[in-house]
Amino acid sequence: MTLITFLGTCGGRFATIYQTRSTGGIFIEDSINISLDPGPGAILRMRQEGIDPTKIDLLLVSHCHPDHYTDVDVLIEAMTSGCTQKCGTIIASESVISGIEGFQPKASDYHLSHLANVHVAKSAETFSIDDIQISATSTIHTDPSGVGFRIQTKNGIITYTGDTSINEDVIKFYDESRLLILALTTPIGIRLHHHLSPEDAVIILKEVRPEKALLTHFGLRAIDAGPESIAKWIQEESGVDTMAAQDGMRVNLGEEIEI
Repeated sequence: MTLITFLGTCGGRFATIYQTRSTGGIFIEDSINISLDPGPGAILRMRQEGIDPTKIDLLLVSHCHPDHYTDVDVLIEAMTSGCTQKCGTIIASESVISGIEGFQPKASDYHLSHLANVHVAKSAETFSIDDIQISATSTIHTDPSGVGFRIQTKNGIITYTGDTSINEDVIKFYDESRLLILALTTPIGIRLHHHLSPEDAVIILKEVRPEKALLTHFGLRAIDAGPESIAKWIQEESGVDTMAAQDGMRVNLGEEIEI
């Protein structure tokens, strides 16, 4: 069984500033333990949820915005026994690892030097860690090196969109997803450039038709509008089982998807 814990379900500048919900990212337990987009408070949320950060094997960081990367260095310290061992892996956007124009690197050289493997993720590249395959998916975002992630587990494919707007080249990466996690920022009727709207989610789900869709990364306006009502509307419009994630939600991916 694959266990997914939502350590945080808000995103965007002001939801992050006010911590309307947490920004701790997602923790995935399979044959390896994965921390995905550990934003502000990830380390605290792990303690609150009874997750041992020293057991992390892999960090996945989609792009160079604070709600996605802030706790990276402290989690590297956890992974490497306080930077006393050389172990663990990070797969992250070029902006996070080495920096690009307009974005300084967010993982320090000192911390990266203590990892066994450091990979810059580019669209369509695939990495194998133990028996898990991780592929980088395309995004259209203000960080031009940003990616999403496609995680092939023993219980099927989990895809995480990252922050993005959509076109056919982006959507094709979500094919065959059993569980599709959409970083959805805005409520119905409001669009924000380079982010997913509920209307975008409907387009994606009608084409991909995963077994289940989970929404996360809610901005202030989406939280005020009610993530559950947004999820209900998306489900009605797309015909795909859709739920709004909550902080602390756990999802078991086995023969069935149980929440």
